[in-house]
Amino acid sequence: MVTFPHLARPLTSVRGSDRPAVGGKAATLGELTAAGIPVPPGFVVTTAAFDHALRVLDPEGAIPRQIGQLPAADEAAIAEVSGQVRERILATPLPAEVRSAITGCYRALANRPAAGAPAAGAPAAGAPVAVRSSATSEDSESASFAGLQDTYLWVQGEDAVAAHVRHCWASLYSLESVTYRRHQDVPEHGLAMGVVVQVMDDPRCAGVLVTRSPVTGDTSVIVVEASWGLGSALVSGDVTPDSYVVSKVTGEIVKRTVASKLRHHQRDAAGGGVCLRDVPPKLRDVPCLADAEIYALAELGRRVSEHYGIPQD
Repeated sequence: MVTFPHLARPLTSVRGSDRPAVGGKAATLGELTAAGIPVPPGFVVTTAAFDHALRVLDPEGAIPRQIGQLPAADEAAIAEVSGQVRERILATPLPAEVRSAITGCYRALANRPAAGAPAAGAPAAGAPVAVRSSATSEDSESASFAGLQDTYLWVQGEDAVAAHVRHCWASLYSLESVTYRRHQDVPEHGLAMGVVVQVMDDPRCAGVLVTRSPVTGDTSVIVVEASWGLGSALVSGDVTPDSYVVSKVTGEIVKRTVASKLRHHQRDAAGGGVCLRDVPPKLRDVPCLADAEIYALAELGRRVSEHYGIPQD
């Protein structure tokens, strides 16, 4: 198979300085991989692939001009124009070389399924993966685009991965994303999106770690929040997570709050993707993390924070 490394490349070849070529999320994941932080293996569909596909779809460059002229306060106009753009992106097949680049990198992951994930089965099935938006505009110094573009979990198969790459691209033109860009006066010229494709883990529990208090800004603590199943339940607000505060001074857990965790996100084995299920009663009111795991996570957070020189989440 012919490869197109400028269109899709493994995360192991990506560094933080590659943000314009791969987007913010991919650049961070590549940088963490190079620093020895355990990151699930994967690849990124580059911003060059996005640009190439958009040129095929919109050779005259009308889309960025049209979006850039929308009044920030005119939600109806933004909804109409952004909806039309999304429909065009989803209806247009990937250029052949972009599809080939994605397929080649995806097949390279097929022999590396995550622990606990189902076997790949027939070669065409491939590894179950997460397909994650990585826009060049996300999390800049002046604005945060967290949650405005799409992520898809437990995607499996070459056709499904290619389709979900297009869905990620289309999410750059969601009503929320376009409205936010217009209010923040983010220019449409040069805006692009990479898409990260990573082998799925099948976690017992997942969550968020912040190397300073997200409430007070106290840099002497590390805060860990976690719940059963996939982390998407916490991010979407479907569950109240357990919370643990670790002192950087003493290394001890100085505060713990065990929540009643009623629901969790799990792989939908029947239809693919993720489904929301009730947590078994025996697990609802017990900690989802052992103390040793909390300490290990705090150490991981310390390493990441030291690598960047500033607090991280």
